[in-house]
Amino acid sequence: MKHGADIYKYAKQLGCGSDEIIDFSSNINLYQPQTTLHVESATLTKYADSSYSRLKSIIADKYALKKSQIALYNGATAAIYALLSALKQKKVTLYAPLYGEYEKAALQSKKDIYKINRIENLDAPVEKKSIVIFVNPATPEGSFYEIQELFSYWKKQKCTVILDESFLAFENHPSLRTMLKSYKKLYIIQSFSKFYSCAGVRIGAVFSHKENIEKLNPPLWNISSLDVKFLQERLNDDSFRQESVALHVTHKRELQEILKNSQLFEQIVQSDANFILTCSAQAEKIFTHLLKHKILVRTCGSFDYLSNNWLRFAVKDSETHTALQNALTTYLGENQ
Repeated sequence: MKHGADIYKYAKQLGCGSDEIIDFSSNINLYQPQTTLHVESATLTKYADSSYSRLKSIIADKYALKKSQIALYNGATAAIYALLSALKQKKVTLYAPLYGEYEKAALQSKKDIYKINRIENLDAPVEKKSIVIFVNPATPEGSFYEIQELFSYWKKQKCTVILDESFLAFENHPSLRTMLKSYKKLYIIQSFSKFYSCAGVRIGAVFSHKENIEKLNPPLWNISSLDVKFLQERLNDDSFRQESVALHVTHKRELQEILKNSQLFEQIVQSDANFILTCSAQAEKIFTHLLKHKILVRTCGSFDYLSNNWLRFAVKDSETHTALQNALTTYLGENQ
């Protein structure tokens, strides 16, 4: 499995509707309040403000930035490809495992790729003036790294730093956005779909120094007016963050207990994000069993340094967790 959320493929395989599948492979915020989005016909018929000034103002306020530090794209993945295409350095260091599109984007931009196993060799040297890419909290296991010392080393090496903080908000860890003014070679990738529970709304951002943003020059109208309107409303919902974090804490603990009590996993990795990575010698059989129960989890063999013995479970609500618990109990009964 190269990505999570491929419910359409598995629904076809099972001969059911995609809405019948419980999707633990998709790491989207479990808090999904009903939207009251109202769209006037004028929103559809007229051209949007191509500068997206209002949306940038809201993002700048929420993320303690200036509008001039924000470039918007049709999703974080589009932002990754655009940024790596724009950067001229040829050598890229990937702190792996990480989101697979970083490697694809680097290859498409004809970069030379070097990988560091961040789990076993975090302090490995990087070449001067190269590009380094680090996801924090990391995927697929959700580890948050205190990277101030590592960041100082990158600066000493005069590296261009791409830092992905898309999962940061779930547990309120500190951001390196405060370094954007003082280190001009820092770029931060920000997905809005993860925390703001809107995978169908395709808006991602690059945060950086004003001069870098000016050079990126995204295409005109690369975000739809509907996406913009939704995200503006969600960002302006003051209760959303508070409710999200509170529910995340409760339901993550609930999922951890279910996985632990199942006694099916030799390792359950401590996570600082909204998903939990597990390891089991029976992982492939567990995956198949859960799929028969229309429960989809993320296999992790596509990640560097991992195998299909690793399964990832996104944090969901109590009803969904109960369905998982019942299916795991059934598996245990059938395989004792």
